[in-house]
Amino acid sequence: MTRLKLTKDEFAAAVTENSRAMFRTARTLLSSDADAEDAVSRAVLSAWQGVSKLRDREKIKPWLIKITVNCAYEIRRKTGRVTFLEELPDTPAPDEHRYDDLWEAVSALPEDRRTVVTLYYYDGFSVEEIAEALSLPAGTVKSRLSRARDMLRQILEED
Repeated sequence: MTRLKLTKDEFAAAVTENSRAMFRTARTLLSSDADAEDAVSRAVLSAWQGVSKLRDREKIKPWLIKITVNCAYEIRRKTGRVTFLEELPDTPAPDEHRYDDLWEAVSALPEDRRTVVTLYYYDGFSVEEIAEALSLPAGTVKSRLSRARDMLRQILEED
């Protein structure tokens, strides 16, 4: 199979077009905006270094997201799960928390469900694209989406 050749401008355009999805995905996996921005930066560099491996222009978005996910996991492994008290929001206890909008409810989901919901509903990925980006079976993606919808329904009904 022949490899796709992208010019610098084409690559930059693809990154610009997908940068919000890349950041949103990284942010679902990491605890701060700064870490998410770092993951996206690393993903862009890694993608540029490996752009010759891309074979299909239509798959550039899932390819960029997969690289972003891998970079976010790498950052999380290196930094651990440290949360500084200064970074914690001033919110009431979970049972008292009221969700003002859907995004806050999505943000409250466990990471595995939050990631698939973000990719599916906010970034428009298909189940198959999510499965490819996260290296999961499609059935796992479907079940996580289903469980996430159930959890969101419960969260929003409580509100």
